[in-house]
Amino acid sequence: MEYEIIVVGGGHAGCEASLASARKNHKTLLITGNIKNIADMPCNPSIGGPAKGIVVREIDALGGEMGRNADKAALQMKMLNTKKGPAVQALRFQADKITYPKEMLKTIQNTKNLTVQEGMVEHLIVEDKKIKGIKLLDGTQIYAKAVILTTGTYLKGTILVGENKTPGGPHGEKESKFLSDDLRELGFTIKRLKTGTPQRIDKNSIDYTKTKLEPGDSIPHTFSFDNKVYKDIEDQINCHLIYTTNETHEIIKKHLKESSMYGGYAEGVGPRYCPSIEDKVVRFSDKERHQLFLEPESLYYDDIYIQGFSTSMPNYVQDMMVHSLPGLENAKILKYAYAIEYDAIDSKQLYPSLETKIISGLYTAGQINGTSGYEEAAGQGLIAGINASLKLEGKEPLILKRNESYIGVLIDDLVTKGVKDPYRLLTSRAEYRLLLRHDNADLRLRDYGYQVGLINEEKYQQFTQKKEDIKKLLNTLKETRITPKKEVNEYIETLNTTPLKDGLSLYEFLKRPEIKINDLLHFIDIPYSDEVKEQIEINAKYEGYIKKANKEATKMLSLEEKQIPENIDYENIPNLASEARQKLAEIMPKTIGQASRISGVNPADISILMVYLRRMKKND
Repeated sequence: MEYEIIVVGGGHAGCEASLASARKNHKTLLITGNIKNIADMPCNPSIGGPAKGIVVREIDALGGEMGRNADKAALQMKMLNTKKGPAVQALRFQADKITYPKEMLKTIQNTKNLTVQEGMVEHLIVEDKKIKGIKLLDGTQIYAKAVILTTGTYLKGTILVGENKTPGGPHGEKESKFLSDDLRELGFTIKRLKTGTPQRIDKNSIDYTKTKLEPGDSIPHTFSFDNKVYKDIEDQINCHLIYTTNETHEIIKKHLKESSMYGGYAEGVGPRYCPSIEDKVVRFSDKERHQLFLEPESLYYDDIYIQGFSTSMPNYVQDMMVHSLPGLENAKILKYAYAIEYDAIDSKQLYPSLETKIISGLYTAGQINGTSGYEEAAGQGLIAGINASLKLEGKEPLILKRNESYIGVLIDDLVTKGVKDPYRLLTSRAEYRLLLRHDNADLRLRDYGYQVGLINEEKYQQFTQKKEDIKKLLNTLKETRITPKKEVNEYIETLNTTPLKDGLSLYEFLKRPEIKINDLLHFIDIPYSDEVKEQIEINAKYEGYIKKANKEATKMLSLEEKQIPENIDYENIPNLASEARQKLAEIMPKTIGQASRISGVNPADISILMVYLRRMKKND
């Protein structure tokens, strides 16, 4: 059997990768251990959140599937951080764990050029450092011009509960026993990482009178720019908030050595920014309590997910822990919490295209690269699928810059800095986050989606019209002036803002914090969509900050344009610090900009490198 592209693993990265390559008209095979687990959500019953929600919008802007699929599976919609600035606002959905994978599988099965097959990949077929295909556990060989590994937590996956270690994946499926050994023999550095998940509780055994109601928003939202709402806003499912108690903390402290991590049974490094509850109690001992959310998993069964309560304690200790929580004194545990360890590669062994430096035509995406989260995986999968396709087409890869997208920040962090623990995308990681907002993901990325062939003509024309409407409304507001007439100031005073002393444009008037764009309807007609009006209002109120961020980004881009030759030998550059020499040789950055972000490479080293490159150019 032979394909153009093989995608190994049917999680969120694998779904996006295989759909992207198939939609770009490449004969694609998606191979997975169990078709029923395609697009599975083994941990959180949610999509989005801070930074992550913006990634989902970026995936949609580029032509990916996660946003549309999340809209179909929504149980609850909520825009986070609405009392803060637009740079940190993000959408989060509670997603139905039955509907989400069902709809994704339907999309995959109805996509041309895409074949799904069950099988366990245990070896890669490599010749002269070029990928040629894969070999299954049963000996079947399948050939391809490119392979994308999206193996999730299945590389030597091990379930941890107390002192017990059980080989397997999140649902007890067989783990991949040999593929990570194969990668090590090929020259990849293999790391051992760890993540975890909390208990699932029978919703009918919870006393909700002891919890705080957390409803969804009263207006509909969508991740996709298609703006199709599938969920009746009145039918949203509520979440509930509770807190750990002193009793909870005492139980954890008493039995701490029985957890896999603190008992010395775990080998992998756990996530810093999404720690287990025992890790929270130890690391944040000054906190009297930690918040937990009770979240519904599906309309089709009664499981409630305890967000923030992951643990690797033995089951009998988990019983005590859960029953110490308010409202859960008599809770029935349907599924106990566990930790899971798995192998991952060193992401510094990747190019920014997500192609590996060691094997040409081999790409990796998702948890194999050291990340955590469905959204980070999907974003990488989409880029890997696009770039594997572009390589087959003889075209340059799509490399998103840090000032263009959170996906660009994520991938640059991975390939430039690497990871010590499972990477989680945060707004604080993006130095240009005011530019990388939820509302403008299409304005930043839709052109790329169209150029690579994942956005069709109809959608692109709608996008083009939106840009034209923004331009027209901006010009109208800048050209329309109001003056301090009596009737004008009388209206302005009703808006709780200072009356005019001199004339000014409506655009300048909109810059006042108290003024909303719909307040301008008193003066002019605004026959444009809410999305268009939102863009104008944000740009008016944050114009100075946006200009400053763009100016800083321009400086950064000048460094990104300075290419570093692939054949450079850092040992030949005099006066470089030894650490810089070592790090530069290890990562082999493509540009001066990337080199400047490597830990251990100082500004003085960058200056020396730039002087050396100028001399190289003169001597050529």
